[in-house]
Amino acid sequence: MADLFTPYVLKGLSLKNRIVMPPMCQYSVQAEDGIPNNWHFVHYVSRAVGGAGLIIVEMTAVHPDGRITNQDTGIWNDEQIPAYRKIVDEVHTYGARIGIQLGHAGRKAEDANPPVAPSAIRFDEKYRIPRALSTEEAKEMVHAYQQAARRSVEAGFDTVEIHGAHGYLIHQFHSPITNRREDVYGQDLPLFGVEVVKAVREVVPEDMPVIMRVSAKEYVDGGYDVDYIAEVCRRYQEAGVDVFHISSGGEGHIGANGGPKAGAGYQVDLAESMKEKLNVPVIAVGRLEGYEDAQKVVLDGKADLVAVGRGMLKDPYWALHASQSLQGDEKIPKQYLRGF
Repeated sequence: MADLFTPYVLKGLSLKNRIVMPPMCQYSVQAEDGIPNNWHFVHYVSRAVGGAGLIIVEMTAVHPDGRITNQDTGIWNDEQIPAYRKIVDEVHTYGARIGIQLGHAGRKAEDANPPVAPSAIRFDEKYRIPRALSTEEAKEMVHAYQQAARRSVEAGFDTVEIHGAHGYLIHQFHSPITNRREDVYGQDLPLFGVEVVKAVREVVPEDMPVIMRVSAKEYVDGGYDVDYIAEVCRRYQEAGVDVFHISSGGEGHIGANGGPKAGAGYQVDLAESMKEKLNVPVIAVGRLEGYEDAQKVVLDGKADLVAVGRGMLKDPYWALHASQSLQGDEKIPKQYLRGF
């Protein structure tokens, strides 16, 4: 029976355990021209030292106006590649694998003027009214995702995650709430995401798994449910997605944290449902910083991998402490043995 410390292999990606550090934007650190700096280097490498099996770099913009804020990272030109390669190489030194989440904030790009979106519907009164992308501009955006994926491969990343959750651009296209278009992208809501997946698949190695993060539920009136998104994800799966990273929310004032009543593992059932409906590997995420909570997800077979976000922000060595608590076999660096 698999547990949190059982190795996991999918295509050419081999992980020493089932523990994932999910993408978490750092915001407050100025990433000059989208280039990660020393903060990002220490942030990610310390989690590799701390025992994580897979680290996924924060949402990295495929276009300058795709950043949530101008303090965020990007990978829209080749000059940005070396800084990512430096992080990747050092993470590999400690036995971890590392992916990058590619995204575009769409109408939630706070510093873009104006932001762009499928339709000219703003997020709320605090945000600018976005400009609707033309059909040709949407196709150009697909190309931007593809080129970002190419750069990610050149930087040495082990996997690529496409951000289709939390109310950002791909989510905006496949959600009936935010896509009111009349062109092909309005007649077929998942089409934009499908084209992005196919474009990314064309430039990554055949044995590299492509991950996609989706919101399996919208917490607003008229929002979609897991049955709707499962059919959307079936299209993404057919286009080339190998793993789904199951989150929720992002539309309205209840974001990806699920609201004040969200408890430990509040999204696990969504992950389990998607795993069953699509017969596909899934990553569960959401308030799983408790060692036993994370362990139970894998023991019960509800997800293949477990992402621990807040827990790893608080404790870079979360995986080592979990191993110590759960009698796992994650090796503590000899330099730190006295502390454990």
